[in-house]
Amino acid sequence: MRIATWNVNSINARLETVLAWFEEAAPDVACLQEIKCVDEKFPSAEFERFGYNVATHGQKAYNGVAIVSKTPLEDVRKGLPGEDGDDHARYLEAVVSGPSPVRVAAIYLPNGNPIGTEKFAYKLRWMDRLTAHAKALMALEEKLVLAGDYNVIPEPDDADDPAAWKGDALFQPQTRAAFRRLKWLGLTDAYMAADGAAGGYTFWDYQAGAWDRNHGIRIDHLLLSPQAADRLEGVVIHREARARGKPSDHVPVVAELRN
Repeated sequence: MRIATWNVNSINARLETVLAWFEEAAPDVACLQEIKCVDEKFPSAEFERFGYNVATHGQKAYNGVAIVSKTPLEDVRKGLPGEDGDDHARYLEAVVSGPSPVRVAAIYLPNGNPIGTEKFAYKLRWMDRLTAHAKALMALEEKLVLAGDYNVIPEPDDADDPAAWKGDALFQPQTRAAFRRLKWLGLTDAYMAADGAAGGYTFWDYQAGAWDRNHGIRIDHLLLSPQAADRLEGVVIHREARARGKPSDHVPVVAELRN
């Protein structure tokens, strides 16, 4: 089973580019972030033509997550528990059915900038909520994949120029510590387990020629429960997607699990 994560940065604005990648790569499951549309405006029919089932948790013009799967999605849950009144569409969870079911979550973790504001405090609270929910999911002892745009640069090797990110919420000590607490539940960073080489970037800013200069960062992650990590065959970062016309600033990351 090939499970992808991709921040598409507006599904309708980049639909042709996204569908071209799906036709070529044919992931079994994909967790999409920043779809930037309400559920009714998600182009479900386009994915259904490729044989996918679709679940969405959308929001007008901002945020939004989706899961598309070649097998039916069960136990679909929208929203991250733990904070009443949080109306950001940033979390969607479902069980991918089949002979070897996998619970997956599409995650769009808050950016958190600027530091010292409520936005950064919200990011850290959201990460604590994610850790609490992930702890409950881990107790189920299922194959679990928490996939998404985490807006976290875990280590200096995950940035082409770490010094350039010292004042950014993505690279703050508190952010990185919260990400470590999440992993310490027993989750495995799929890329680090399968490859781990420096330079495995998944995001390049649109500004200042970041793509041409390879000024990238690794912020899109797939975290696996022990039951999923035991089946990890490999991880591929689809860098070529960034060179397409009208690209997202993120690229797909695909983990392959044996059944």
